Amino acid sequence: MLVEANDATRMTAGGALEEPRRFRARRSSAAALRLPVRAPFHLEATVRVLQRRPTNLIDTWDGDNYRRVVRLADDFALLEVNNRGTIDAPDLRLSIRTDAGSARDREAAARTAREILGLEQDPAAARRHAQAEPALRETARALRGMRPPRYPGLFEAFANVIPFQQVSLEAGMSVVAHLVRRFGEVIDSNGRTYHVFPQAEAIAEARTVSVKRSGMSLRKTQSLRAAAKAIASGALSAEGLARLSSAEAIVRLEELGGIGPWSAALILLRGLGRLDVFPQADTGAESSLAALLRLRSRASLPKVVERFGDCRGYLYFYGLASRLLAAGLIHPAGKHSAHVNDSIRAHSR
Repeated sequence: MLVEANDATRMTAGGALEEPRRFRARRSSAAALRLPVRAPFHLEATVRVLQRRPTNLIDTWDGDNYRRVVRLADDFALLEVNNRGTIDAPDLRLSIRTDAGSARDREAAARTAREILGLEQDPAAARRHAQAEPALRETARALRGMRPPRYPGLFEAFANVIPFQQVSLEAGMSVVAHLVRRFGEVIDSNGRTYHVFPQAEAIAEARTVSVKRSGMSLRKTQSLRAAAKAIASGALSAEGLARLSSAEAIVRLEELGGIGPWSAALILLRGLGRLDVFPQADTGAESSLAALLRLRSRASLPKVVERFGDCRGYLYFYGLASRLLAAGLIHPAGKHSAHVNDSIRAHSR
């Protein structure tokens, strides 16, 4: 969308923003299209595991619609996705609101939406593995159609992993929210406010003390800035990692300061959609999975991970989604289908 800057924006001497860059959307066009998806597809479950918590400022869910702003080559685009069908008969619609009206821009935005929502992933193998685990069957049925989502940019993956090292999920979410507010852009459109995830350049050019104010330790701050500099300079790229096997990519990521096996695996899983990795030594995820699978100890978990083979990354999402189910943030597939059918009937009156 074409935007005009707010005059209130101010810069500090170190390049960090005292206030986020705020934009006011001008008149923009909206393109609507169907997103092909293999049934079943559980949009809510997919978005919720992408968010991790409803406090996520970037990826928003209002009960029916998923929204976020993405960057195009020279502009922003507001994506809105909803399912007019059901989990078992999905009718997925994408609205793209932007002033970059070229077909290429629309194709890029649609491709990004598909990547974020994991629509290219076939969940059949993971579903078969889940059905083979008696303790996982009920959860797998409740999450029927969930896809493994991913972040649309490599730096966004780093910034959603490093702040979470050895802290609670809530603490990590708080740090990311501070980073977004401090270094990202804000767009006001049609009475709504949308946050845009910061670019690697914004963190690379900021002073260490400015980034640290987001709530990270000095070590994590230095690690995030090192990753930002590597990505901004082109020394590290998603394209380069895509050419490597997962084992090779983990070795490459561990060459960066502050990135160990857990962080490297999670960056590949949530940033590049590599389902053949599982973030070992994630205390929260492993404890949730051990409880979900009714294991006597976490020491038994590696055997289950091995049985999932090349789709072991799904176990991470099952563990996370099980907690969201328990918190009432995901409607189980059967109940959600009924809820959607009721909504469709109500709107058709």
